[in-house]
Amino acid sequence: MKLRISIPILLFVLLVLPLTAQVESEETLAARLGYPPDAKLLIVHADDLGLAHSVNQAIFTALDRGLVTSSSLMVPCGWLLEVAEWAKSHPEADLGIHLTLTSEWKNYKWGPVLGRSAVPSLVDPNGFLWAGVTEVVQNHQLEEVEREIRAQIELAKSVGIEPTHLDSHMGTLFRGPELLGLFLKIGREYKLPLLLPRMLIGMAPFAKELLRPEDIVIDNLFMLMPSHRAQGFADAYRQAIENLQPGVTEIIIHPGLDNEELRGISVDHPDYGAEWRQLDLDFFTSDATSRLLEENGVKLLTWREIGKLIE
Repeated sequence: MKLRISIPILLFVLLVLPLTAQVESEETLAARLGYPPDAKLLIVHADDLGLAHSVNQAIFTALDRGLVTSSSLMVPCGWLLEVAEWAKSHPEADLGIHLTLTSEWKNYKWGPVLGRSAVPSLVDPNGFLWAGVTEVVQNHQLEEVEREIRAQIELAKSVGIEPTHLDSHMGTLFRGPELLGLFLKIGREYKLPLLLPRMLIGMAPFAKELLRPEDIVIDNLFMLMPSHRAQGFADAYRQAIENLQPGVTEIIIHPGLDNEELRGISVDHPDYGAEWRQLDLDFFTSDATSRLLEENGVKLLTWREIGKLIE
């Protein structure tokens, strides 16, 4: 059986429904990390590092500012080496791999690290990675997916980036037992934590069956959706922070600079486009947000800290 839940619907459920279907565990993740039961632990995670120069510069700024604690890298994109150069002078940075099997923009595309001939099931007729998750699910050969995501991790490592965690661009590797099973296999082999939110496990019975007791599952996940435009981005983020529950939460953001480069990349794609990414950057580099986190008793967390639980 395939999991046929879109990423927007998945995130809506994660945000709205109570955590009634949870993975059984004798000890919470917060307790395993040494925190008390009432601790509000937050990873502020910047997606899409390596996508563009303007995205890199925004994420570097956000990581340096300290409110954004983590990021993950799209290895097939064109700005990998800029990230590698920055990482040399920031060895403490919490950088994961944003395993990438899609190329979703209209006029800006990328192909697989291994090349089109090595993984033909992963590319469109022009040799680019498929534009959407559905095309990946319908066309992929699992062995080719495995070889490509291993190649992405190994390429990052070869340029000096030692990843602290793994996640999945556009949630592609959550789509069904085959892909999720592979995601778990790779994480265990590399001894890296994966972004796995608890409600995903509750929604997908096959996911619970694939997990082992030692696998790490975070408690909550928040990401702005297009529906938040009416509320206003700043108000939506403030509400999310004020409503944080005890446990480990990740807020996924998409920092970038609203400039000519990023406007060109995101043409005809206002959702998560240049203006959106500038707003994300502005909110999570502001003194007001720093005060908001402090006032709500939020402890910032990294995947590097979580990864220490894996032997």
